[in-house]
Order: sequence, then structure tokens, then C-alpha cells
Amino acid sequence: MNTAAISQGVEQLRKRALSGGGFAMYPGGDFRADATAWAVMVFAALGVHAELIEPARQRLAAVQLEDGRVSISPEHPSPYWPTPLALLAWQGAPAHQEARRRAAAFLLATTGRQWGGKPQSVAGHDLDLQGWSWRSDTSAWAEPTALAMMALEAAGYGDHPRLAEARRLLLDRQLPDGGWNYGNTTVFGKVLNPMPESTGLVLNALSHQVPRDAVAKSIAYLEGRLPGLLTPWSLGWAILGLSAWGARPAGAPAATQACVARQERFPVYDTSSLALILLASRAAGGLASVFRS
Repeated sequence: MNTAAISQGVEQLRKRALSGGGFAMYPGGDFRADATAWAVMVFAALGVHAELIEPARQRLAAVQLEDGRVSISPEHPSPYWPTPLALLAWQGAPAHQEARRRAAAFLLATTGRQWGGKPQSVAGHDLDLQGWSWRSDTSAWAEPTALAMMALEAAGYGDHPRLAEARRLLLDRQLPDGGWNYGNTTVFGKVLNPMPESTGLVLNALSHQVPRDAVAKSIAYLEGRLPGLLTPWSLGWAILGLSAWGARPAGAPAATQACVARQERFPVYDTSSLALILLASRAAGGLASVFRS
């Protein structure tokens, strides 16, 4: 594979490093916890720019709140969804063992809002299963649940009852013909459509956790959608999701390279999106395999 575009993408990320540690979401921007975690994951997985990894990890630890969460900003603690990303970014870093412990403890003690056995005719799924939400005191959804599962598994909590229930939640939210969306299956009896990015993310979380038959329709859905995917978020998660189940597309190297190079005609990608497609270019076993010991 001609890796020129991939190398250029890595260089783009490097230039978004901040003098005080961490990364911005766009060139010239301010610190963002999610952007920082994604950049650390890329550099650690690719084995490049080690000099930027530890300062970024330290910056994440500096913004971790007392209860263990890493929020979107100190001024807005409720959106805690960057916590699993930070936990993954600290993976393999003995100096941040305490930060990892606190983040894991926060996730294990936190759940999406339950609805106490209310009728499910509107939502179409089990409202009592515990997963994770984007922010405090809101419903559990597929994507934050999948991210929390991957982070906690990587941190050594794969056998925890919370993860077993989260797997049940994700399987309950799988659409009848395969795939996932943000986390609803039907609304007032109407079956909703799947989304490739949600499907790829959930397939990563469920790899090595459930039988292949349980997600076979979702794998088939993603394989059918892949040729038309162009954006880094949908293409990246689709490739990683298929890779996690041993179905990595033969054209993945060329597709990821073309996606990175597409910035020549369009505005540059945000750091999270760019990092994801760079990871998809290299993680032949899916995202979870990067952190699985």
C-alpha cells in the first residue's frame, strides 16, 4: 500500500498537539479530552510520536474529576462520554494506574436511566437493561455502551456483571434484519434503520463476547453497506467492525488511504474522525484488538 496519505494524516495529528499537553479538535483549537484520547490511541497503536503520548495522558489525568469521570469540559461535567476514551488512552501506562482505576470505578457505578418496568410498546426494547449514556441521568444508548464495554474489558473487567448485562442490552437493541442505530429498534411499531457507524462500533464491543450467529445479520448488513461509505466516521467504524469479526475487507488499505486523501478536496477532518480512519488503516483485528492483551 502507498502509505503517503496515511503518513500525512499522522503528521496532521502531530501538528494539533498543544504545548501544555493534549490535542485540539481542529488546527489552532483548544484542548479537548476526546480529541486527546483518540490521538494517544493512534500514536500508541502505530508506535509513533512517543514524546507526545505521556504529556497527553497527563493532561487527561489533570482534567479527570474527583469521581473519576472525564467530561467534555470541566464546566460541563454531565456529558461523561469521554471517560471510556480516556480509559483506553491510559491503557498500558503504569504511571496512570490510579487514573484508570478511578475511571473504571466511575463507569461501573454509573448507568443509563432505568424506567421501572414501564410498557415497551413505544421504544420497542427492554427499558430495564443497564448500559451507559452520553450524559448523566439520561437513557442508555448503543454507542456509549459499546465504548464503555471496550474500555472496561481492556482494563480487566470483562467478567464483571455490568458488562454481561451490557452485552444483553446491545443484542436487545440489534435490529431484526441486522445492524444498530443510536439504540432504538422500533418506535410505535415502525422498525428503524441501522447506521453503519453504530453497527461497526457495536460489533467491536461484541467481538469475542458473543457467538458469531448472534451478529451474523449485522455483519452481512455492514458488508453490503461498505462500498458506498466515504466519510471517516462511517467507513472507519465499518472497517473496524468487520475486522473485529475476521471479515476485514480486502480493499481496506486502499479505502482508508483514499478517505484520508479526500481532505485535499474537502475541509480537514476533526481529530477524532482522522484518528479513527488512521486506526482503521492498521487495526487488522478491530479496535478492541489494539488493547486486548
